[in-house]
Amino acid sequence: MPVERLVEKWTSSVNEVVIGASSSEGGKRSRVVKLGGQSAMPFLSEEGPIPNLPSIAMEVLDTQPKEWPDCLVEPFKDVINNPVKWAKKCQDEYKAEAICLRLLGAHPENKNTPIDETVNLVKELKSSVSLPLIIWGCGNNEKDNQLFPAISQALKGEKCLLGTATQDNYKILAATCLADGHNIIAESPLDINICKQLNILLLDMEMPNNRIVIFPSTGALGYGFEYSYSIMERTRLAALGGDKTMAYPMVAVVSNEVWKTKEAKASESEMPMWGKAAERAIMWESTTAIGFLLAGADLLIMYHPKAIELTRNYINQMTVSQSVSRSAGQLTG
Repeated sequence: MPVERLVEKWTSSVNEVVIGASSSEGGKRSRVVKLGGQSAMPFLSEEGPIPNLPSIAMEVLDTQPKEWPDCLVEPFKDVINNPVKWAKKCQDEYKAEAICLRLLGAHPENKNTPIDETVNLVKELKSSVSLPLIIWGCGNNEKDNQLFPAISQALKGEKCLLGTATQDNYKILAATCLADGHNIIAESPLDINICKQLNILLLDMEMPNNRIVIFPSTGALGYGFEYSYSIMERTRLAALGGDKTMAYPMVAVVSNEVWKTKEAKASESEMPMWGKAAERAIMWESTTAIGFLLAGADLLIMYHPKAIELTRNYINQMTVSQSVSRSAGQLTG
């Protein structure tokens, strides 16, 4: 006889955040990226609507990376010394959904790139690439507080995603996002209470619900991944259970977290028992990415085109699987 499915039903949903502004909205982006909006846990569309699939942004650095393994340099070897050409290749050849520019070179302990030079790079990126843009600061509070007002103004009207805001350093970034119409990344150190408190602080500054994306910090597979997963899952469960202060899309940084691990960087001569270096590293990135998708990530930031392809295939397979499951309606037993 037919057996009815047991389906969890949730009382709330995740806020939807839109990155990018098309010409009809006064921007120059060829597409937008929509995050969140769901009333269900990842891929469980029987629980509730999932209007937007997870998105993947390809990360570009403002300075030529150091100590990258050959297999990661290979896809970008002809453009890796030019961030704008690098971003265009991600857009045109690798069909990225969004571009994330990380300002490593602006850090005082790196190249300490001058503010005007960084702003000029952002302007060139804006005019050369039509995808939605994510700008990730250098991580030095003082320098980021100088950079972001100028960058935000240069990108005004494009509805970018800027970050990160932390509990100790959020006011300037929040104010500039409000002034220029951008979205903000709220970063917390794998602590749900700090995550909630930061969200409340941003709301107190009148940051709209539909312009906040949260980043609960992330670690690669084998390097804190399990704890990251548990925090993200608890955050999503709280959101669907009705906690409005946690009902925001989540971003997971897979790129540099994975490719700084020994499993991704070790050569075959160093670790012959680990198999082919390129295959191992790519699988490490895609496996980490898929794990974060299951934890509730709405946006992944990644490096290698092959790892992205594997991750996209997983998203498509899970979506088809859920569609088939919905059409079946009932199980028989």
